[in-house]
Amino acid sequence: MRPSYRTMTVALLLLVTITQVIPVGEITFGFMSVGAMAAESKRGDIEYAKVGDRSLKLDLYLPQRDATARRSPLVVWVHGGAWRSGSKENVPLLRWLDHGFAIASVEYRLSPEAKFPAQVHDIKAAIRFLRARSNELGLDPERFVIAGGSAGGHLAALVGVSSGIDPLEGTTGEQIDTASDASSQAPSYVSAIVSFYGASDLQTILQQSTEYGLSVRVPALQLFLGGQPSELPAVAKLASPVTHVDPTDPPLWLIHGDADPQMPVQQSRQLADLYRQTGLPVDFEVIPGGRHGGEAFFAAERLDRIAKGLLEAIAKPQTPR
Repeated sequence: MRPSYRTMTVALLLLVTITQVIPVGEITFGFMSVGAMAAESKRGDIEYAKVGDRSLKLDLYLPQRDATARRSPLVVWVHGGAWRSGSKENVPLLRWLDHGFAIASVEYRLSPEAKFPAQVHDIKAAIRFLRARSNELGLDPERFVIAGGSAGGHLAALVGVSSGIDPLEGTTGEQIDTASDASSQAPSYVSAIVSFYGASDLQTILQQSTEYGLSVRVPALQLFLGGQPSELPAVAKLASPVTHVDPTDPPLWLIHGDADPQMPVQQSRQLADLYRQTGLPVDFEVIPGGRHGGEAFFAAERLDRIAKGLLEAIAKPQTPR
């Protein structure tokens, strides 16, 4: 007998209700199951920390994966916006879901709200939050990558090379260390860094900048640091990734345009040179005629190549400090 329209509607509603409450595969988050052949999905506005009454949130994108596969590597994405604007909604790396990466796009306090190092503290808190919950989220805690663009590229590089440096770790969030010996590793470490046209040395950036670049960078630094690098040399030094590079740092990818009017390409060149001098793996790509961002930086071929390199690099055991 052919079921009535009402019967079919009731059955469909019952099926939807069951899928919301019964786990499929490994875990269930309300409407979203991560398990056997889970579809690509997004879980938005996850609170990872609070600063006073201020809620800090992230969006988590999960790739399609088989329940028998390894847990997903994670890319923590840091948006740009001169440290004073921008949104976690802008994620140009979603193509990496096709390579098996999960992606967490992180909100952080912007410079009109809080000065440096609040931004670094927030991002590290997000990493700790995700690592502490890696089992339930289906993430591999030993294969975390940090990536960002522009100011986000600077913050990604700074977070990546500053694991275990107390002034940059901060006390934001839960500070959960999942290691058996909490003193043996810092919980905010990552296994690779990707910086798209980001800064690396706030002590030299103004001397390298064009007139237009100065018009952007001077007010941005005033808000971010609370003054100019010449006025706050110790703060500018602490905020510079080049200050913290040592032989324990993870592999690095740098992508920068040689016609960038805002962020001098010399910034990436400095960091790449220092990595090479330290004997660390670095892939520095200069895009001829590339300006500050745009589709060329996130072209499919380029993203696919970087993703392949990242997967190869993070497959090797890392030794966090």
